[in-house]
Amino acid sequence: MTSATRQPETAAETLPPRLIATDLDGTLLRDDKSVSPRTVAALAAAEEAGIEVFFVTGRPARWMDVVSDHVHGHGLAICGNGAAVVDLHGGPGAHRFVKVRELARENALDAVRLLRDAAPGTVYAVEQTYGFYQEPAYPKLHMETPDSLAPAEELLGPDHQAAAEPVLKILAYHPEIDPDAFLTLARLAIGDRANVTRSSPSALLEISGPGVSKASTLALCCAERGISHEQVVAFGDMPNDVEMLTWAGRSYAMGNAHPDVIAAASGRTVANNEDGVAVVIEQLLTEVP
Repeated sequence: MTSATRQPETAAETLPPRLIATDLDGTLLRDDKSVSPRTVAALAAAEEAGIEVFFVTGRPARWMDVVSDHVHGHGLAICGNGAAVVDLHGGPGAHRFVKVRELARENALDAVRLLRDAAPGTVYAVEQTYGFYQEPAYPKLHMETPDSLAPAEELLGPDHQAAAEPVLKILAYHPEIDPDAFLTLARLAIGDRANVTRSSPSALLEISGPGVSKASTLALCCAERGISHEQVVAFGDMPNDVEMLTWAGRSYAMGNAHPDVIAAASGRTVANNEDGVAVVIEQLLTEVP
């Protein structure tokens, strides 16, 4: 297993970048979910210079239409906070899962039970490779209609209609608890049964398999390409980006980033609405021989 913990090796600044890893919402995308012309040009210029660009997002594969025109040669994206590596070349609705790091149903059920006990009033949704399912009380937080409504224990049970389909993550929402406090509480309650993070401004947690994160899946993809963490430049804005920013040789918190992200990153750029990713890429390209 490739480690997603950054080790103190040669200073990252001495090595030219080989891969750019960027979050989408709040990072590469503007608040209106568009990719600006300046950012499109910067991504294309990076690929032209031989630097791979990986989109690394909490989004499911079916929400990747917004950037599917910008995946260039390799066509790959890391989705679901590292739960899946997806080939987007087929276009909307025709993506192919290259790698799936699922959340075992036993672990998911344990997480649901432990968090229900620790935070009464928590409601759940289940994100699978091709389906989305939720409890009746789960609010309409997403841009789609759930495939079915039922208690989480039923959605994750052996008799559910999608029982044979891998679970990528479960979503846990609480209507009253502070988002950061909810994240801390959930991590303490669930322990090593699953990996818990958040990317929403609301008290919405994303729960993946143990050890599954943007960082660990990115590390696997880089190892397959012979790319060291020192040759990776990463961008992010929310707690689900912290591990990735810590692992990468160079990392940038957006001007609109969460305080934990600012603390984790080695650098900072301007906000997503000011094309912060493009600003850094343009500078990076001056370093490429």
